[in-house]
Amino acid sequence: MQTGRKVPLLSDRDWIEVVIVALLGVLYAPLLLHWYNGWLHKTISIEHEYFSHGLIGLPFAAYIIWLNRKRWHRLADTCHPLGLALLPLVSIFYLSGLPDFVNLSLPLVLLGLCLCLKGLPGLRLQAFPLLMIFLATPNELPYLLTPYTLPLQSFIAGTAGFILSQFGMDITVEHIYLFVGGRIVEVAPYCAGLKMLFTSLYVALMLLYWRDDLSSRLITGLFLGCSAILSVTANIFRNTFLTLFHGTGQEQLFSWLHEGWGGDLYSTIMLGLLIPVLIGLENYFSPFSDEPPSS
Repeated sequence: MQTGRKVPLLSDRDWIEVVIVALLGVLYAPLLLHWYNGWLHKTISIEHEYFSHGLIGLPFAAYIIWLNRKRWHRLADTCHPLGLALLPLVSIFYLSGLPDFVNLSLPLVLLGLCLCLKGLPGLRLQAFPLLMIFLATPNELPYLLTPYTLPLQSFIAGTAGFILSQFGMDITVEHIYLFVGGRIVEVAPYCAGLKMLFTSLYVALMLLYWRDDLSSRLITGLFLGCSAILSVTANIFRNTFLTLFHGTGQEQLFSWLHEGWGGDLYSTIMLGLLIPVLIGLENYFSPFSDEPPSS
């Protein structure tokens, strides 16, 4: 009789990866729960709320990483020196206790692990999901951009005033303020549409990956540009409705669109319009987007 030889369920390399995933879960599960709770219930800071696209972006990134698992295992084990250099920096960021540093330690540790385990080939394989995670990581970038949104605020106020005046409303525009019906409406920095712009460009990248269009620079550039234009246009109309509701005393509708679920519904409809826009660009520009093969 031959005694069968037991084959281990997991190799030593697999056990290392399991331990790493478990350790990351212990360290970063509370942070992710804090993000999701803040995004869902709007209890997070205003600047960090700008990254609420992570609600769909982070699961999407995890799904891509899962799909790449077989290609990941086929890569040769190699360690890039940059990965080793990043890990001490990650420790400093995480242990600092500063919210933004702790947040940024997540994409940095994932970047460092990719380089330590699989080197540059591993980084190239996981580049897109790492980008999705980085762009969904809350930081103070919106706060830094706020002082530069004044021209956009003025443009939105002027355009909203022009639209309402075409319907016979007595409206006056002064810089970023609209005077209508004895009431004042201000296009504040956080009403300039940066959040919608961030979300639109993020979702646009997801759609480009989903439709396998990232290899076409023509379609990618045009679609990102169309997404930005659509976002700004949608925000102009949103501020127009807000001015109309507030100026005519319809405070319930104003609150519904400004702070209630009406604003979320409005944004969802706008993001849904990106899908037919991308399909239209594919149908029209696909014959012109093919690049000659490299030698």
